[in-house]
Amino acid sequence: MDDAAPPSPKITIPTALTLFRIALLPVMVLVFYAPFRGSNIAAAVIFVFAALTDWLDGWIARRYDMMSAFGAFLDPVADKLMVAVTLFLLVQDNPQPLLAVTAAVIVGREISISALREWMAEIGQRATVRVATIGKIKTVMQVVAIVVLLHQRDFQELRYYRIGEGLLVIAAILTIWSGLKYVRAAWPILRGHQ
Repeated sequence: MDDAAPPSPKITIPTALTLFRIALLPVMVLVFYAPFRGSNIAAAVIFVFAALTDWLDGWIARRYDMMSAFGAFLDPVADKLMVAVTLFLLVQDNPQPLLAVTAAVIVGREISISALREWMAEIGQRATVRVATIGKIKTVMQVVAIVVLLHQRDFQELRYYRIGEGLLVIAAILTIWSGLKYVRAAWPILRGHQ
């Protein structure tokens, strides 16, 4: 019997960018709470930078054939962590019902669909719930809304903050819509019809 440890996952450039995106999380949290003028703008810039690394790691992985199982696992985890943590920060900073409910819908959907994908992968049906175009549009809307809300955090009475809230509500609606599309695609299998 071979007791050798399994090989460590290969860290490619896209995977390193994904790990860097995760490492930006505590930096963004510290900047968000930092007591200096413009911390809201700095937090928004860090979030935008993280979003750009998300696009860049995917592009590099496809362009230079650097896709890996570890990267495929880690990338959506990093995305969901960035969105969830930032939404928690925004709700804690401005605990009003609309923002709280919208954030709960977005985070709840992400947890539910991640669990669905994991289960579908276990039974060999992962392709049934692959990312759809509506999911990509939802992600872009979330990123734009969060950047506006971070940037306007200190000016919640301004219309730009309200625009950010409106965009987040639209993102939540798209979140529900895309989540229902995933469930619909998986429904025959969920009902036991293979």
